[in-house]
Amino acid sequence: MALKDWLKYWMVFLLLIFVILGLPTYYVTFHTPKNSLELYQAIAFADDFEEATKLMLEGYEGNFREEDFAFISNLDQSPKSIGQFSLFEYDEKTFLIMTTPGTNKLEVLAVDELPKDLRDYFRHLEP
Repeated sequence: MALKDWLKYWMVFLLLIFVILGLPTYYVTFHTPKNSLELYQAIAFADDFEEATKLMLEGYEGNFREEDFAFISNLDQSPKSIGQFSLFEYDEKTFLIMTTPGTNKLEVLAVDELPKDLRDYFRHLEP
């Protein structure tokens, strides 16, 4: 086999590897919501309930009902606000942190310690 043929096969092989690895990366980067605002838009403009359900984490699809989809996707009404929250848990304290949705740089808007009853509620939701 000539060097030219050998290089040709390696180029095809490397191109296939690039495509195989690149397609999932492209999908995750450009077609999955990255924050609360993008998640709202993906649900609100989904064609049907099944498409919106695909956005849910596996095993948590039951937490999203068809009534929820109908309410969110109703274009006659718009949300008053879209918030993005994180829970940080330390020993016996849980903090609720509100951050900016839909921005390039994540910024903290508010930090509050949760009362025990809310802390217990969120601890029961853990996977």
